[in-house]
Amino acid sequence: MAIAQIFRAFGLAVGQVGDPSFRRVLLLGVGLALLLLVGASAGFVWLIDWLTGEDNWLPVLGEVSWLDDLFSWGAALLLMVLSVFLMVPVASAITSMFLDDVADAVEAEHYPHLPPATPVPFGDALRDTVNFMGVLIGVNVVALVLYLMFAPFAPLIFWSVNGFLLGREYFTLAAIRRVGRTEAKRLRGKHGLTIFAAGVLMAIPLSVPLLNLVIPILGAATFTHLFHQLASGPRATDVRHRPR
Repeated sequence: MAIAQIFRAFGLAVGQVGDPSFRRVLLLGVGLALLLLVGASAGFVWLIDWLTGEDNWLPVLGEVSWLDDLFSWGAALLLMVLSVFLMVPVASAITSMFLDDVADAVEAEHYPHLPPATPVPFGDALRDTVNFMGVLIGVNVVALVLYLMFAPFAPLIFWSVNGFLLGREYFTLAAIRRVGRTEAKRLRGKHGLTIFAAGVLMAIPLSVPLLNLVIPILGAATFTHLFHQLASGPRATDVRHRPR
């Protein structure tokens, strides 16, 4: 497991924040993540408000009008907690949308000798995204049982599960545009522990409010660098320029 490579890749990603082309994608990613979270929050609070109504009747107390406000504020606070979990699928969606732009900016700055990457067909990209989102949601629903059973270790379980899933997706998306699906899977299997560690190190800040807004784009840049570092062997160099 090459921890030094992971931090080097992340350092290169952070160091490119000042690049106009990279900063544009970063701001778009942050804006979209914020929009998705605000939209989800507004929808959730509206649903609670609609279900509870303006006036409610309670035994002994009779009709009360403040219960609606209590539920609304409680829903807002609950959603702040749930946003930690929501950022995982949000990060996945943002990466699927912007990875090509991020990778192009990274490669133009750090790997200018490479020819243009082979774009992934839209149908394939959409299928992969839908499949991964289904797996991501399904696994996290199952993991809720583990969170309840092993509550003190819930953060570790959350980071491990989502780090594994996000690491696989980010690395595959970064690799497939250069070496194709088959070679991307081979590299992913060969460097599985490093990719898992990088995914976990990305999942941890995803659980920190505000910081998690910039992680999807920085993560995409980090895995682009990580792919090039891990694929620097003779075999990867031979297939890198081969058409898919």
